[in-house]
Amino acid sequence: MLRMADEGLTAAYDFALPEELIAQHPVEPRDAARVMVVRGEQIEHRRFAELSELLRPSDLLVLNETRVIRARLHGRREPGGGACEIFLLHPEPAGPGRWAALVRPAKKLRLGTRVRFDDGSSAEIAGMGEEGERIVELHLIQPLVSFLREVGDVPLPPYVHERVPEEEYQTVYARVEGSVAAPTAGLHFTPELLERIEGRGIETARLVLDVGLGTFRPMAAQRLAEHRMHAERYEIPQATVEAVARAKREGRRVVAVGTTTLRALEGCMHDRGALRAGPGETSIFITPEWRFAVVDALVTNFHLPRSTLLVLVSAFAGRERMLHAYEQAVVQRYRFYSFGDAMLLERA
Repeated sequence: MLRMADEGLTAAYDFALPEELIAQHPVEPRDAARVMVVRGEQIEHRRFAELSELLRPSDLLVLNETRVIRARLHGRREPGGGACEIFLLHPEPAGPGRWAALVRPAKKLRLGTRVRFDDGSSAEIAGMGEEGERIVELHLIQPLVSFLREVGDVPLPPYVHERVPEEEYQTVYARVEGSVAAPTAGLHFTPELLERIEGRGIETARLVLDVGLGTFRPMAAQRLAEHRMHAERYEIPQATVEAVARAKREGRRVVAVGTTTLRALEGCMHDRGALRAGPGETSIFITPEWRFAVVDALVTNFHLPRSTLLVLVSAFAGRERMLHAYEQAVVQRYRFYSFGDAMLLERA
């Protein structure tokens, strides 16, 4: 890994990762995954099943209960009948039935092209985005939820080459459909672990942030300041706002499960000036200059090189500390990315 003086350079968040350490499937049971605990300069190697003991009884644990939708649609172009794919990203505010999407083959899915699906529904390419995405208008013969369940596939990450059952790419507490990617730190939880956490008196709270692909895309710009984040939608219940306020008032830690939970909490505080209940969206890019206002500890996975998420955890726990921790993870043969192992980080 590079230890560069300028933390504003994208290259300062690069590292070499052996391909065999990219996890292709989750461990069984889920909480048998390893967890690297980083407290200051100390590193411990534990099992995720021990999380109830690694947390403090006074902690507030905040979970993202979004559920991954079957956003990858396969159809045929009209006319011609050629096979194609539409990957729904997020609804567009322009009107019902309009989505931003990635398409393949992009060169043949031009403005005005229609795509037919097996259930008789169709889609039209209604617009062109700035970064190669399309605006797709869906014409459905059934409700969207049932259409996605019948026609769509769960969009596994491109670095996962093995077939994985859909439920293994959902958290056990997933409830609200809307994400195109899983909040992967939450994949390690089991019902039994949640019961042990509750049994220790650790308070839990829930929110929803619908994960978008922009969070995971590598940064193409040379400097962090030149990278533009896409907005992600969230909703924070009143009960969660009250739980966070109570924890802060009592000097207790707020522990976010996943960078998505952290983005919802910190984004709401940053954008609105306070943690407020209700829906919203945020496009914050958390870089080394960020001043965290809500989250004190973070459960997260190991992230891609040159990714906004690696920048985020470096801002949270310290870049030098993260570079060292990732080096240790490679040496210790931790499993990386969505189905990989976890970290428990304390804020620097």
